[in-house]
Amino acid sequence: MTKTSRGKPSRSVARLNAVQALFQIEQSGDSVNSVVIQFLEHRLGRATDDDAPILKQPDTTLFSTLVQGTVGDLLQIDELIAGYLDKSWSMERIQLVLKSILRVATWELLHAKDTPTPVILNEYLDVTRAFYDDKEVGFVNGVLDKLARHIRPQ
Repeated sequence: MTKTSRGKPSRSVARLNAVQALFQIEQSGDSVNSVVIQFLEHRLGRATDDDAPILKQPDTTLFSTLVQGTVGDLLQIDELIAGYLDKSWSMERIQLVLKSILRVATWELLHAKDTPTPVILNEYLDVTRAFYDDKEVGFVNGVLDKLARHIRPQ
């Protein structure tokens, strides 16, 4: 029996799922629309097995907006990120999950003007913690902090 969570859709879960979808698009070469549909119909808010905890339902509108917006602005986003990497790093050197996190976070910094910068930064650091340890969290924090100061200088 599938258990579902009730209540307000989660923006945090939408962000995590957007990173996963972006990873899948890059890894598989599938179109953004087919991956978004696959997530909406089969993956969002569902447990992976019977023993998994109940998953909070994601904000599906935010999820779709993040994925489609990020893919649509990918060249601009990658140029921005590349400009704030340490000189010893390149976009090609960054692991795909980390790159996906940075890309979605950058899109949100650029376009989600009603979401405060600290909220965006904290959300994507939490997403990073879902996959990695302190070293990678520090890397993402450093890059996003520089990007946020450039994109939102206030």
